[in-house]
Amino acid sequence: MSEKISPIHLAEPSLWFEKAAGRPAMAGEVSADVAIVGAGYTGLWTAYYLLKADPALKVVLIDREHVGFGASGRNGGWASAIFPISLGQLAKFSSHADALRTQAAMNDTVDEIGRVLAAEGIAADYARQGFVSLARTPAQLRRAAETVRASADFGLPEQWRVLDAAEARTMVGAEGVVGGLFTEHCALIHPGKLVRGLAALVESMGAVIHERTPALSIAPRAVTTPRGRLSAPVVVRATEAFTCEQPGQRRSVIPLFSLVLATEPLPRETRAALGLDHRRAFNDMRHLRVYAQVTSDGRLVFGGRGAPYRFGSNLAASGAAAASMHEKIRAAMIGFFPALRDVKVTHRWGGALGVARDWCPSVGLDKATGLAWAGRYVGDGVATSNLAGRLLRNLILRRDEEINTLPLVNHRSPDWEREPFRWMGVNFGLTAASMADAEERLTGRPSHVAHILEALTGAH
Repeated sequence: MSEKISPIHLAEPSLWFEKAAGRPAMAGEVSADVAIVGAGYTGLWTAYYLLKADPALKVVLIDREHVGFGASGRNGGWASAIFPISLGQLAKFSSHADALRTQAAMNDTVDEIGRVLAAEGIAADYARQGFVSLARTPAQLRRAAETVRASADFGLPEQWRVLDAAEARTMVGAEGVVGGLFTEHCALIHPGKLVRGLAALVESMGAVIHERTPALSIAPRAVTTPRGRLSAPVVVRATEAFTCEQPGQRRSVIPLFSLVLATEPLPRETRAALGLDHRRAFNDMRHLRVYAQVTSDGRLVFGGRGAPYRFGSNLAASGAAAASMHEKIRAAMIGFFPALRDVKVTHRWGGALGVARDWCPSVGLDKATGLAWAGRYVGDGVATSNLAGRLLRNLILRRDEEINTLPLVNHRSPDWEREPFRWMGVNFGLTAASMADAEERLTGRPSHVAHILEALTGAH
């Protein structure tokens, strides 16, 4: 990894950001029992569960910027039980039983986050009120019903339920709602409060965090930094989208950008009129995903994907592209709520999420080298990183638990294609998702393009 910090055009700080005194950079020769590269959710949850299990461990985390610099401080605040690939796809390369166990583990993870925050006194605005995906076209309503039927046929009759138009409108008063889907297995959090709270907690438990300390190389039992070397029997790579900048990892993961905006606090009467007087995650069933929540202080946070993949997995997103995407996201927000056309947008930001070639997250430990890893969450990492932290604890401490046999454990995804084929394929997929939404608006039926895209990627 180059010592130079990618400008990732994090042009503006996120709503969740809070300026704080920095932690010192690492210098000299440092030894630990476990070295963790990356002080985001994955690294911090791993440190927490390790130290909870064995307080005598020496755990050292390094981050090339600061705690929560990446996706952990820039996401939309959903702690969701959604797994990035469909359960059907998961069953294909594992088994039907493993897919069911994975969904059960994800459901429990949403609750586990709440349990830890309550037990440890971390005030991160956790609110478990579920997730509603609105159907706003006849095609989306048909897909909602199909989702519930498919889930029941797979063996999960209570994972989702269909909402009729009246019930969906009482949950979120968006324009054109004709029905929807609901699951209880989702919570909202304040990403910044969560990542900062976890960092302070693990430090109180004995962990050491060094900021402004990039990893120039990650090797068995050692991490080289600009001003020293961190040695440990186990080295954990918890770098998510930034993994693609490490030597030998260029094609293991690609960064895709998600862009988010936040409004000024909405008056209570406005929130009541629009069905936004709750802490429930919501979106609609378009294929080019959007996501939203109302914060504890009444702001509407609205985000979406679709920013083009940059050639060579370039993490330096252009300001012009970000501005264009933010305008599209604002237009989508107004499409949901025309009454908010003149509301002030106070924050606009973005961040990179990590995607493996088969869209499947992975957690593992190579016992021969001591190298461990977790990530590739495809934007669903707020909850999945907690599960990853528990899995890494188990693998590192050789602790036997049922979750250790989940199919993401020691899963090896194929590499992405070389350029320019990677650039062509990823951006074609983003264009196809947009085309699928247009197809459904024109035909009123579920998209054939989306069906093909889902078959190719396994994503949902």
